[in-house]
Amino acid sequence: MRSSQRLSVALACAEGAWPHDDWPAPDDRYVGRVEHLAPPFRIPEAVDVALLRCEEPSRSLPALLKALGDRSVPVIVVSPRQDTETVLEVFRGGAGYLVEGDYCTHMLSSAVMAATVGHTYLSPIACAALREGARRMPRAGDALERLRALLSPRERQIMELLSTGLGAQEISLRLRLSEKTVRNNLSNIYAKLDARGSTDAVLRWLGATPVLRT
Repeated sequence: MRSSQRLSVALACAEGAWPHDDWPAPDDRYVGRVEHLAPPFRIPEAVDVALLRCEEPSRSLPALLKALGDRSVPVIVVSPRQDTETVLEVFRGGAGYLVEGDYCTHMLSSAVMAATVGHTYLSPIACAALREGARRMPRAGDALERLRALLSPRERQIMELLSTGLGAQEISLRLRLSEKTVRNNLSNIYAKLDARGSTDAVLRWLGATPVLRT
């Protein structure tokens, strides 16, 4: 990927400083330019992804989304908060979530790239919190099973990996499939689950959102 094709990222820090002075590296495959922002956020027009570093996502994320207005810029939250309620609230809002100390800069670059193609990325702790939140919720038993039965065995395998926070590239490596094949499967899955994208599909798969009657 040429430098001119790499992504432009807004680094919005609600408090303190961005913790990764060495990111992105000059040879980063995905990210070519970053712009550091402090409140009140003024998001540049030519931005592909917004990264929000904050202590309290419930307070800072709405402020960032307000600054974005009606622009469809994907957002990834970086925060020390790892409680189920916070992670679930952010994920339901369509933003990725990385728990501080639970990711490396390579994962950060992958999360930024994944966000541009509609995947909502979660670090392992955030993913575990999301699954725990889904486990606590009353499930629509039979309706959830009927929904899952709409998928083929391969699609169910892909959905299980997607719900652990993996993106299409990681799933393709895990299952030894081409990335194009995985993305085609994901498109079919979204259609079958009547999901708007990966976030909606994962919430439906885990039973963390109302299941449509089938």
